[in-house]
Amino acid sequence: MERNQYKFDTIKAYCDHHNIPVKHPLVAVVDFESISELQSYTSKWGLYAIMLKDTKCCDINYGKTRYDYDDMSIVSFAPGQVTHIDIPEGVASPSGKGVLFHPDFLFRTPLAQGIKKYSYFSYDSSEALHLSAEERQTIVDTIERIRAEIDHHADKFSKRLIISNIELLLDYCMRYYSRQFIVREEMNYGIIAKFENLLDSYLSDGKGAEDGIPSVKYFADKVALSPNYFGDLVKRETGVTAQDYIHEKVLNQAKMRLLSGDKNVSQVAYSLGFQYPQHFIRFFKRKAGVTPKEFINMN
Repeated sequence: MERNQYKFDTIKAYCDHHNIPVKHPLVAVVDFESISELQSYTSKWGLYAIMLKDTKCCDINYGKTRYDYDDMSIVSFAPGQVTHIDIPEGVASPSGKGVLFHPDFLFRTPLAQGIKKYSYFSYDSSEALHLSAEERQTIVDTIERIRAEIDHHADKFSKRLIISNIELLLDYCMRYYSRQFIVREEMNYGIIAKFENLLDSYLSDGKGAEDGIPSVKYFADKVALSPNYFGDLVKRETGVTAQDYIHEKVLNQAKMRLLSGDKNVSQVAYSLGFQYPQHFIRFFKRKAGVTPKEFINMN
């Protein structure tokens, strides 16, 4: 599909594109109902954006990955991300609100470093935040407080109050994302079970010899999640990172193959996906505390 391309690296660039007046050079509150003309386009973000979508008025894609959102959802974007917006025929009119802020606005505030803890910005990503009616109203009220401060005559308290309310908005989103994890616990358990089965099959079917040591991204793709979201899910459900979980399985397979006696150390290394035996020996020593040969001699 042919799309125009835009770079939203300033508040003015975003507002000018949507014919919205600029009220603050580094922060904006947007009413999507005021955006009359819908068109498909590609955008490169230089801003942070938290957008409450009351209606699903477009398809949003990161590369080939479709963003999973619906009515009453929040989608979030961060500097450096590229999104593709497609407008299907007969789509609903846009409805909702958004808060956009430039990274420069955070300078000399705790949020400049604290922004990193809001991991939903890095779900490069397919996971929107789905809200209840009560949660939506809390988000709306917080956005309106930000709007009120932008509209207020600027004084020495203005930036601090806007930053405080942006941080409050981000914290509410983090709380609701955590709730979403809990609500989806049963579904998450299914994803973990599928991950474990896929990992077991990968190792037992000899895919390591063909494709190398399995990566987090490989399994995230298999369960249709972004690597970051998948990693968060695995850590929450198992208590270890997805990478550590994979490595533990590889280590257990290595031990079984070493003790079976039908392969030497190099053959075990290659069968598990290690390009060089010395890499396998270092991995094994780091994880098991002994070298493969020492492990064999001990058993």
